[in-house]
Amino acid sequence: MNERRKTIADLILEYFHKHPKEDLEHGPVVDYVEEQYLKLYGKKPRDPWRQTRKFYQEGILIQVRKGVYRYDPDLVEHRELYEFPQEVKEEIFNRDGYRCVVCGRGREDGVEIHTDHKISPSKGGTNTVENGQTLCSEHNLLKKRYSQTEFGKRFLIRLYEDAVKKGDERMINFCKEIFDVYNKYKVNSHIKRPNNE
Repeated sequence: MNERRKTIADLILEYFHKHPKEDLEHGPVVDYVEEQYLKLYGKKPRDPWRQTRKFYQEGILIQVRKGVYRYDPDLVEHRELYEFPQEVKEEIFNRDGYRCVVCGRGREDGVEIHTDHKISPSKGGTNTVENGQTLCSEHNLLKKRYSQTEFGKRFLIRLYEDAVKKGDERMINFCKEIFDVYNKYKVNSHIKRPNNE
C-alpha cells in the first residue's frame, strides 16, 4: 500500500509540531520545508510561506508578530469552541447581505467573506448571531491583528487621509470629532492621529 504523498502543508505542520509553543521565524520553517521537499521530490516547493499564512488565517497558528508564528496544541484542540456553527455563519451572512460591514464588498465583487466575532471568545464573546459580523478577507486580517477599537481607529485614519486628499470637509470634520472621542476616553492613544490633523 502506497504512503500518502506529503504536501507542503504536511511539512509545515510537521515542523511546527516538533517545536510546540515556540515563536518561529519564517526562515527556519521555509528552510526545513524546502530541504524535506527536495529530498522527497527532487525539487523546491512553491511558496511554503503562503501556506503558513493560511494556517494562521484558519486559526491553526498564532501570529506573534509579522513573520513570526507559534503552534499551540492546546489552543488548536479547543479552536472548534471558537468558531461559529455553520447555520449561525449563514444567518450572519444573510443578515449582513453577504457583504463586509466595513467596506461593503462581497462575493459578487469577487471578495472572500468571513464571519468574525465582535467580542472574541477569549474575552467572553459568544458564538451567536448578535456577536457576529461579516468581514472581507482584508478587514478580517486587520481585525485579527488589532482589537476592535484599534481596528476602528486605524480604519478611521485611512478614511481621514482619503478625505484630506479629496478635500472632503464634511468627512474631515466627522473624522476629527471621532478622534476627539477616542482622546476623551483615552482609547488606543498609542495609535497616533495623522500629522496634518
